Amino acid sequence: MWADADATGLLTARDTHGTGLLPLLARACLSGLAAFPELNARVDTGRAEIVRLPHVHLGFAAQTGHGLAVPVVRDADRLPLDALAAELRRLTDLARRDAVPVGHLTGGTFTLNNYGRLGVDGATPILNHPQTAMLGFGRLVDRPWAVDGRVEVRKVAHLSLTFDHRVCDGGTAAGFLRHVIARITAAEADGGEDVPAP
Repeated sequence: MWADADATGLLTARDTHGTGLLPLLARACLSGLAAFPELNARVDTGRAEIVRLPHVHLGFAAQTGHGLAVPVVRDADRLPLDALAAELRRLTDLARRDAVPVGHLTGGTFTLNNYGRLGVDGATPILNHPQTAMLGFGRLVDRPWAVDGRVEVRKVAHLSLTFDHRVCDGGTAAGFLRHVIARITAAEADGGEDVPAP
């Protein structure tokens, strides 16, 4: 499922905190996973059960000269914004040098894909098995947007959520997506408060 979001507040939060968009998007996702822990899970087919995971190991797509890499931030839900931003920068730098440790290339429980950096509005994220959800964030573009009954030009982004229907229904997935969009729209993705663990 997908929706557009007014990301103007997200840009304000980026400038206020002097960080990139990726850490802010990650915090919005972590908040969403705390509220909807069904999406931080895996399906154990051998035992025919859904296993909810206690912590979020956040995978994120990083485009490198050698193609796509998906480094994993361990226990991302335990990190304050500054530490999360530092770890995302560190792993991105390692990915670009093709030097990410093997331990940070596996074990992700949820993936964030910022394909807007590639200049595209949207895409359909494909699940990275055994993960059960992935969120994609498209490029920021100027679009007309209704604000308090009037039309303004705002920075708008397209968000796409792919999820495994075995772990939740569309209502839960939509709730997660709306939660993330609310954090982005209200510029609450700024990490001003700790995100509780799922």
